[in-house]
Amino acid sequence: MKTAICYFSYHHGNTKKVAEAMASAGGVDLIDLRTRQTVQLDEYDCVGLASGIYGFGVHKAVVDFARQYLPAGKPVFFVCTFAGAKGNGTKALREIAVEKGCPVLGEFGCRGFNTFGPFKLFGGSGKGLPSEADLQRAKAFYEGLLQK
Repeated sequence: MKTAICYFSYHHGNTKKVAEAMASAGGVDLIDLRTRQTVQLDEYDCVGLASGIYGFGVHKAVVDFARQYLPAGKPVFFVCTFAGAKGNGTKALREIAVEKGCPVLGEFGCRGFNTFGPFKLFGGSGKGLPSEADLQRAKAFYEGLLQK
């Protein structure tokens, strides 16, 4: 299965680390939404959309990207990293998937290192995260998608 994981990773690279762990299973092209130009996702069997949770949702750039570039009917999965809990973090992406008739294959999430806002005053939260165990779980999650 040829997969594109389109990710937005900003502060500490938490989401990028998770996307790279998934890509290590093979057959994955990583697309950094901070540097991409235009993207053709039609050639992929599956698309992953990945972001940290900023406030209560994924980054606006990921939502805008999905709205513009996610092909109708394309199987999709979501990846998120977060400081405390993901809550309804992928809700906007799920809504876009429904609108476009894209089957949602699953969602992976884990905590990451965070120094945003008041956390900076105390040296951050989630030091050392995502951990090696988190990255192994991310890879196993993606490998599980390959079995479907």
